[in-house]
Amino acid sequence: MFEFLKSRRTQRAPRGMALDETLWRRVSGSLPFLQGLTHAEMERLGDYSAKFLQQKEMHGARGFVLTDDVRLSIAVQACLPVLNLGLDAYGGWVGVVIYPGEFKVRREHVDESGVVHEYDDALSGEAWPGGPVILSWEDVTLGEAGYNVVIHEFAHKLHMGRGDMDDFPLPHADMDRERWLATWDKAYDAFCDQVDRGVDTAIDPYASEQPAEFFAVLSEAFFTLPQVVRSLYPALYGELALFYRQDPAARLPSAV
Repeated sequence: MFEFLKSRRTQRAPRGMALDETLWRRVSGSLPFLQGLTHAEMERLGDYSAKFLQQKEMHGARGFVLTDDVRLSIAVQACLPVLNLGLDAYGGWVGVVIYPGEFKVRREHVDESGVVHEYDDALSGEAWPGGPVILSWEDVTLGEAGYNVVIHEFAHKLHMGRGDMDDFPLPHADMDRERWLATWDKAYDAFCDQVDRGVDTAIDPYASEQPAEFFAVLSEAFFTLPQVVRSLYPALYGELALFYRQDPAARLPSAV
């Protein structure tokens, strides 16, 4: 068991393990997008993070050493999107692999003539269906308002099993599916048009790669730069708030 987890010897013991308070304050205090969460929400985030660390296996790659701070930081950021959805949303897989920096994945591309081209793709993160989430720690530490590789990749994990992985995910059963998909289509088409015209966008242009990336990029911005998402795409922000069952713009100061 991780050194920073200790048995909870109170009436709340069945809920699992408690986090070392000093470590929790240090890690959670380093993540400005957690501002505005209520005391109850922070407690639940801590509980989820401890359970996440029990349920998932983290491995350092290329000699990267996993410290308690690294483990907990990733767990907290991964658990924020499912704060009101539950950890079962991350069921069916166990691995998280962390590289010290960008890692390369061998790709194949078949052109219009049928010729196969192989190349190395340098990545900051990747999520595999049924497999692990892979992260670059350097990119995790570069997290700033609008950019968060952990939330991005775990948004992909939420996407998996919710429809075509190249398209937009399907909404929850209690949401209006037609409105959800129409809202995403409209926002994506407008964004891609801006990128094609060379407009300097507040959202990472990488989001124009495909609908799945638009969802993941907008998810990371939703949690770390929510006022901008709400200002640019008010209807889409409303759909994201329903999907994640959170309203970050209502709790975060505009400077974050």
